[in-house]
Amino acid sequence: MIHPATFIAPGARLIGRVSLGEGSSVWFGSILRADIAPITIGRFTNIQDGCVLHVSTNYPLVVGDYVSVGHRAVLHGCRIARGVLIGIGAVVLDGAEIGEGSIIGAGAVIPPGTKIPPRSLVLGVPGKIIRQVTPAEEEANRERAERYLKLWQEKYRSGELAPLRAEEEGEPCC
Repeated sequence: MIHPATFIAPGARLIGRVSLGEGSSVWFGSILRADIAPITIGRFTNIQDGCVLHVSTNYPLVVGDYVSVGHRAVLHGCRIARGVLIGIGAVVLDGAEIGEGSIIGAGAVIPPGTKIPPRSLVLGVPGKIIRQVTPAEEEANRERAERYLKLWQEKYRSGELAPLRAEEEGEPCC
């Protein structure tokens, strides 16, 4: 089910059994492909530009509330708890579980089956826990998710920033 209060940007693709919670957004060029198993996205979560979310036969994808998935990140058959930040270009693989309030740094790779405890800062390839997330960082994660909600409500839904399309400008698309 796609909640009516969501933003799906032009060029984003949702395929198969995808559920989006209230206030969530899927930005330009992202692909959510639930052809083998379901993808469930919680409330007030943002999937930023160019992300790929996919599943495996034994691994659906579940993303909690107030999660920010950074540009070009890949989530594959994993579980992401509430309030997590997935950094730009990070990869989280089959069966991995990311605990509530954690931060997965830009470019980090979380191998299959890895369990990251709540409020962990994870960096590197393969991802390693560096330290605990501070309360200020955890609050910043939530504020980031809320900023994306406000962005689509104030700029796109209002029509202030309507995405341009090449065909509207008289040029061939793509």
